[in-house]
Amino acid sequence: MVDLPDTASSPKVDAMSDYRLRMKEICKRFGATIALDGVDLAVRGGQVLALVGENGAGKSTLMKVLSGAHPADEGQMWLDGRPYQPRNPLDARRAGVGMIYQELSLARHLSVMENILLGMEPTIGPFMNWTSIRQRASEAMGQLGRPDIPLEAPVMRLSVAEQQMVEIARAVAIGCRVLILDEPTSSLTKKDTLHLFDLVRHLKAKGHAIVYISHFLEEVKEISDCFTVLRDGHSVGQGVTSEVPTGQIIAMMVGRTVEQLYPRSPRKPGQAVLEVQDLVGSEKPRSASLTLHQGEVLGIAGLVGAGRTELIRTIFGLAPVESGKIRIGAYVGPASASRRWMQGMGIVSEDRKLEGLALSLNIADNVTLSRLPALLTPRWQDEQTNRWIDRLGIKCRSPRQLVSDLSGGNQQKVAVARLLYHDVDVLLLDEPTRGIDVAAKAQIYQVINDLACRGKAVIVVSSYLPELMGICDRIAVMCRGVLSRARPVEEIDEHQIMLEATGAGENV
Repeated sequence: MVDLPDTASSPKVDAMSDYRLRMKEICKRFGATIALDGVDLAVRGGQVLALVGENGAGKSTLMKVLSGAHPADEGQMWLDGRPYQPRNPLDARRAGVGMIYQELSLARHLSVMENILLGMEPTIGPFMNWTSIRQRASEAMGQLGRPDIPLEAPVMRLSVAEQQMVEIARAVAIGCRVLILDEPTSSLTKKDTLHLFDLVRHLKAKGHAIVYISHFLEEVKEISDCFTVLRDGHSVGQGVTSEVPTGQIIAMMVGRTVEQLYPRSPRKPGQAVLEVQDLVGSEKPRSASLTLHQGEVLGIAGLVGAGRTELIRTIFGLAPVESGKIRIGAYVGPASASRRWMQGMGIVSEDRKLEGLALSLNIADNVTLSRLPALLTPRWQDEQTNRWIDRLGIKCRSPRQLVSDLSGGNQQKVAVARLLYHDVDVLLLDEPTRGIDVAAKAQIYQVINDLACRGKAVIVVSSYLPELMGICDRIAVMCRGVLSRARPVEEIDEHQIMLEATGAGENV
């Protein structure tokens, strides 16, 4: 049983009436499935509330109730003290509730100003009032500090960050009082993320109430004032963000302590199975040397663009080798990706949807297609796949379910299952927990730990330093295409890693 934080100084939905938005005892069922069961949420004007929880906890359903996409079966909502019950999303927008989804909902062929006023266009008789449309769109972009984005430009020509700005401007233009941001940084660079945070603070200072949904707890700690945790459709905790440790928030989300998040069984590294010496790729890496042993997890840290992905793709044969040496067991030299498979190496790409999985195929096909017997039967295929479904805890209806129907975390497990089924000895995992919730991350960490204990050798590329510190035996840092010497995690900390990653600690 996880102890919840003392929330004596936390928001109390029933105790105060000065909230911009209040949701009380919200329930929502889909047939026999209870998606929400008595959920409470409250946020004031000029406040950022983080809504956190693993996938399936009920966050999206709760926000769809708030934004008018789903009617609540039970419960009450108030907006500025008045009963609020939207009949549809347009009704919610008119009431001042704006929802910015992770997958942006823009008409890409229309201009910026057309998107900002879409569905709310001012008219003169039967005609569009283009002067008013331009003026209101310009005012909205000006409020966001982005008058530089051309109003006439088709949205498809904008960057992802600029498109997101158009979505937010749409909410501002209609007089949004509550803004919901669903995983807003999932497709943003670090620079764009910082700009978004500045914008959130700007809107907060203007009195907007903001609900911020994110899997990245470091973002939650930086940008939010308070938080609410959902688990299995229930409100399981709330508090003032600055007063509650990250580990305690994680414990509420997953039902176990943070110490259990990064399992580390006793490991005894064996002989070297992969040696890379002075490796140079076509663009990156510029210079990389490493040794990976049986039963070891080696982490590779670095900033986006440093060359980490290029390094493991070059090792695996997906990118050309300009010079240097790669030895896998008894095999020396560059090889094709198919030859690397035969040599006992497998890779999970950072882009599982484009490179890691065949989304149009079912789980069984994705797991077994890399190594098929001479006589293939559906029964044999299902038996093999069920073995890995059970071992990795893949949540699915059957081996015949389409991979595209699974959650991100379960898709990632299928990608790992293919490597385990192929029985590779060296696993290259590029951002293995990107885009999945904390509970799914914990399961992936357990899989990596079990692999190392079975004598497998694992390289993990990750942008999340607590992850590398928690699961790896040694960590090397990549900076501008150059890989540093790998050091035991006991001899390095996150500060040193960031110094090296930014080039400020080259002599550390």
